[in-house]
Amino acid sequence: MASRLTRFGNDLYTGARSYDFVAKRRIWYTIAIVMVIASILIPIVKGGFNFSIEFRGGSQFQITNVSTTAQGPAQKAVASVVPNAVALVTSVNNNGVQVQTNQLTAAQSAQVGDALAKAYNVSTKEVTSSFIGPTWGADVTQQSIQGLIVFLLLAFVAMALYFRTWKMSAAAIISLFHDLIITAGIYALVGFEISPATMIGFLTILGYSLYDTVVVFDKIRENSRQELNLTRRTFAESVNLAVNQTLVRSINTAVVAALPVASILFIGAYVFGAATLRDISLALLIGILVGTYSTIFLAAPMYAHFRQGEPEIRKHDIRVRATRPKAATTTSVAVPAE
Repeated sequence: MASRLTRFGNDLYTGARSYDFVAKRRIWYTIAIVMVIASILIPIVKGGFNFSIEFRGGSQFQITNVSTTAQGPAQKAVASVVPNAVALVTSVNNNGVQVQTNQLTAAQSAQVGDALAKAYNVSTKEVTSSFIGPTWGADVTQQSIQGLIVFLLLAFVAMALYFRTWKMSAAAIISLFHDLIITAGIYALVGFEISPATMIGFLTILGYSLYDTVVVFDKIRENSRQELNLTRRTFAESVNLAVNQTLVRSINTAVVAALPVASILFIGAYVFGAATLRDISLALLIGILVGTYSTIFLAAPMYAHFRQGEPEIRKHDIRVRATRPKAATTTSVAVPAE
């Protein structure tokens, strides 16, 4: 089995075996567009995202050392004091309950705290309350958006300087937007809260996706430098070869990164009930999978698409095709290395 995997990786690297990612870019574009549109429509159809109390503001109650984490007692307790309040109840660490409501007055908060203590048969000392104003949530949202914009601008400039072409930067940034939109759409579909921990996960996604893209693009640059002086492969074929050469590495990195994140998600969501672990790990898991997909199927083919109209590239491709027998021009882009 190991020898087969080794041979498989060697065949991809030398070009003896090849998957035609670049030539089928219209298929990947169509899939990406459909997924992006669906991710935009999901929160619209479902009435928006499920923002945490840090973003929307409100009152929060924490009840510890309870004998049951059932949601019913908390909802009845809140309704007995504030009938029109919407209570979001979650269990914490199997012995605690967290209750979030819309904004309550100081008197209402005290009454709700007493009602929750009575409902779960605990002392009032086991019930703590806090209030987060909507202005704080607005500040968090604004800072998150500013951080995202600054990151994207710096990433675009840094990649343009490193690769000496804005087209690689453009392909990478478009892929990042693709990753963010799909991740947000899945979040809206699942219904998990978008909290500050989620925003941290989103920014981490950008770093991971960008790292994977840079590795593939670096190999593309290496291949294109060599191939433009030869007549073995067209520019699109050299890009496709680079994707195949880094394919095993991309998959291995994604699997190695996704497994521990999935474990954290399971532990955080189902074992300990830790909302912070759940929020950040879900964003990371989705981002790792989507980021790996976009690097292979979107970023690299898009870069080849951006450059195919350049005069130097067109002349090179014409020279390559002129050296081939006519029957070979219709074969796969996988051309064995010399």
